[in-house]
Amino acid sequence: MKRILVTGAGGQIGSWLVPKLREAYGDDNVLATDVRHLGTEMTDAGPFQVLDATDPRAVGQAVMRHDADVVYHLAAILSAVGERDPRLAWHVNMTSLEAVLEVAREQKCAVFTPSSIGVFGPETPKSPTPQDTLMRPATIYGITKVAGELLCDYYHAKYGVDTRGVRFPGLISYGAPPGGGTTDWAVDIFYQAVAHGRYTCFLGPDTQLDMMYMPDAVTAAMQVMEADPAKLLHRNAFNVTGMQLAPETLAAEIRKHIPGFTIDYDIDPVRQGIAESWPDRIDDTAAREEWGWDPAFGAAAMTEDMLKHLK
Repeated sequence: MKRILVTGAGGQIGSWLVPKLREAYGDDNVLATDVRHLGTEMTDAGPFQVLDATDPRAVGQAVMRHDADVVYHLAAILSAVGERDPRLAWHVNMTSLEAVLEVAREQKCAVFTPSSIGVFGPETPKSPTPQDTLMRPATIYGITKVAGELLCDYYHAKYGVDTRGVRFPGLISYGAPPGGGTTDWAVDIFYQAVAHGRYTCFLGPDTQLDMMYMPDAVTAAMQVMEADPAKLLHRNAFNVTGMQLAPETLAAEIRKHIPGFTIDYDIDPVRQGIAESWPDRIDDTAAREEWGWDPAFGAAAMTEDMLKHLK
């Protein structure tokens, strides 16, 4: 039975992943950690510890006390927040990853690290974006994710650390609130649709991006860590996607359930620029072939499920 430690457990991904990991591996076998105290829903269901993932000594002690053999390293500063404070984004994203990888090398742990479509830049082919392609991102978040992919590959090649990851697109969920990403509009639009029947979007109406519903994201994170290593030609990190959405197309899906819903636009130049540097559609063939990736939710099913839970 695996013993798992999760950093950034209170974030958008962690708040979903930790319960699923506990369901699969047992409550006591999954230690949730975060830089701040979390609610009782997380802390009463299984072990919890306040942990600064940028502190290598603290990370090492937590892994040792829990006897962890897998670390899901989710702690990070996201794209829009990162542009407001690039030095903080570099410090948190890179220092924490280096700390986790060093601990994994010393204590023989496997490591899952989420990457992002933020690794791609303006020169990357946009539709479809290949698994192996040019990556010259235009944001500090994307730069840290490219560096993180390379560092994880290095630790695997040089030290034999079992590092794996996926490049998440925009993630949609009804759990934790948005955390400062460029794709947050695709979450907030549902909350505003249910509460007010209208939404003002910070991206243009035809700005198409890859998206994924959170249940699929959690499945991807768990499946790639369970995959047969002999079949993995890639490791850090696999393209994965669930659907392609623009604000106007998602608004149309919502109107099927809330006929009077309206959307207007107040474009944020920073986030619009970030979105335009990212792919329109990524190719996730490698994930499908190497470990059986197959998303369960498209736009219609995701919209119906989101609105059902939020209502």
